[in-house]
Order: sequence, then C-alpha cells, then structure tokens
Amino acid sequence: MTRLTQTRFDAVIFDLDGTLLDTERMGIETGEAALTRMGRPAPEGLLASLVGIDEPTSRAILRDHLGADFDFPHLDRLWAEALIERRDRDGIPLRPYVHDLLAALRKAGMPFAIATSSTTAQAREKLAAARLTDSFDIVVTRSDVPLPKPAPDVYLLAARRLGIAPDRCLAFEDSDVGAVAARAAGMTVVQVPDMVPLSGDHADYLAPDLIAGARGIGLLAA
Repeated sequence: MTRLTQTRFDAVIFDLDGTLLDTERMGIETGEAALTRMGRPAPEGLLASLVGIDEPTSRAILRDHLGADFDFPHLDRLWAEALIERRDRDGIPLRPYVHDLLAALRKAGMPFAIATSSTTAQAREKLAAARLTDSFDIVVTRSDVPLPKPAPDVYLLAARRLGIAPDRCLAFEDSDVGAVAARAAGMTVVQVPDMVPLSGDHADYLAPDLIAGARGIGLLAA
C-alpha cells in the first residue's frame, strides 16, 4: 500500500504525454510510418527529439528537415489516421503506476492537476481514450496560456487554479522541455524519462517510474 509522508508539498502537477500516458511511442511509430508511406522516411531519432515540444515548434523543426514545400497537410492526414486506428484498436495505455499514485494522492486528500503542451481538444481525447477523464478536475493546456513549455505558463496557471503556491507544488515530467518549464515556475521536479534517456540536469530527482520518483523525492513513504 502506498501512502504519503508528512511532505513539504501541497499539490502535485503532472505532464500528460509520456508521463501519465504512454503516447510518445505511439506518436513516434505512427509518424514514422506516415513519413515512410510518403516516401520520406524520418532521419533516425528526429521524431523522438520532438518529445515534449509544442506542436508549432515541432512543425518548424520538421519543416527544416523536410523542406518548406513538403506536403504537411497530407502528412497530418496520414499521421492522424494512423493514430486514430492505433488508439481505437489498443486504447491509450498508461505509464506504470499511474493509478497507484493517483489513489495515494486521493486517499491523502492532496490536490493534483495536469499541465500539458497538448491543446484542450487533444487532451480531452487522450484522457477519454485512457479512461482518465474523471480523474482530473483541473487540466491546463497550451490552449489556455500565451506561451507553451518550456515557458512556465501552464504550470503557473495550474498552480493558480489549484490555489497552491508554485513552490509548494511537485511536478512530474518526462521531457527536458517540460522539466525546464516546471522549474521555471518554481516547482520541485521529478523526471521520469520515457523514450529519450536524460541526464536529469533539469530535475530535482530522476527516477525510473512514478512511484520510485514519488518515494525518492519524499512524497511517498519508502
């Protein structure tokens, strides 16, 4: 049984993709398949390097690699079709121990929220496919703020909606971009890498999974 300690944190804020949801692998695999269908296989590691980056910035990086005249609308259609097919067939799996950690937070009465680089529509679709819609009352997306991660805006707004000072919030992230954003907001950061190995330079604690991170940072009893 997981239980909270007498912790210095008053709230927990989660990134969505790659932290709660195992969507990064799905996105990379379906994107690579779409590019291959178009006869333009992605350079190795290109799509993985976009993990945690907002969509407009990711598109600019892809444009640099594929060219301004590349048929991005066609890529978007193929990629979306592949994602929907995968999601409808398999659902969206969770990262390890998501339900365990959320259950411990609920039992302790600690508030929690999501701060994501997805749009509001995208976040709602993903949470529904992962059967997590009812788990989160507060979901802050890049649709809600002027600047996406690595700016701290989504984290600051999530803390504001929770009514908790940012320095009393613990953030869980998988990417460096997200970790930079949470730290810039003044939060303690646990980083749980997903697709890309990380140094942990932008986190207060680097962990192999959510429970290990929560224990290592002192949120859960060891």
